[in-house]
Amino acid sequence: MGIHRWPSLTTEELAAIARPGAVAVQALGAIEQHGPHLPLDTDTRIAEGLLARALDRLDGGPEVLVLPPLVFGASDEHKSFPGTLGLDGRALIDTLVTLGGDLARTGIDRLVWVNGHGGNRAPMDLAALALRRDHGLRVVKCTYTRLGPPPVAFPAEERAHGFHGGALETALMRELAPGSVRENRLDGFPMKGAGDRCGPVDAEGPASWAWLAEDLNEAGVIGDARLGTAEAGAALADFYAERIARVLVETARLPGL
Repeated sequence: MGIHRWPSLTTEELAAIARPGAVAVQALGAIEQHGPHLPLDTDTRIAEGLLARALDRLDGGPEVLVLPPLVFGASDEHKSFPGTLGLDGRALIDTLVTLGGDLARTGIDRLVWVNGHGGNRAPMDLAALALRRDHGLRVVKCTYTRLGPPPVAFPAEERAHGFHGGALETALMRELAPGSVRENRLDGFPMKGAGDRCGPVDAEGPASWAWLAEDLNEAGVIGDARLGTAEAGAALADFYAERIARVLVETARLPGL
């Protein structure tokens, strides 16, 4: 039992570990604009940072093989802004399926994606189903923002619409990547017309609509970054890391396929 870094193993060492019941895990991120106050690799740093803290909680837990992060995500909604480097949805699906097939050929039968970017969710769903059908791989899709309500009392408007560069991501970056936040560029970035909507139709609501970042705010950021304190970041990081660790343990306990 233990935690193994895939790139550091020899092929013989990997073959001895990569057997049914072991869990492969990969952080999925993005390189995309996050406004004037956060770096382009925000989603990647958050996914990697939360995964690293989750692994620290696996004392005597399952056999885990840690893959290199996938730093390019599906970021079409952010391509009007300089710095965004992304795959389209089809390319991301193909990439995930190809890498998953390679995993399956080593003897791995379960994989967890720890995802830090909302645009990756739909490609993950389709890729995971293809991997189950074509390779018998059980894939667990773990987007950290879907692991429960955060233990921080952000205002209702921020909880509903602060999903890109707002308080939550800013707070997490303070904790996971100290010094990365441009303090002199913090601001509030309200969603256009948010106050006029009260029903299910919303950018990320129960009846969601396809959006480009500039549809929501001219700066491409949505939320009040000024609320993302270091104290909030510490609480959020602990909260999500504990749940990701639980996901890894529960994935190892799933029945074989």
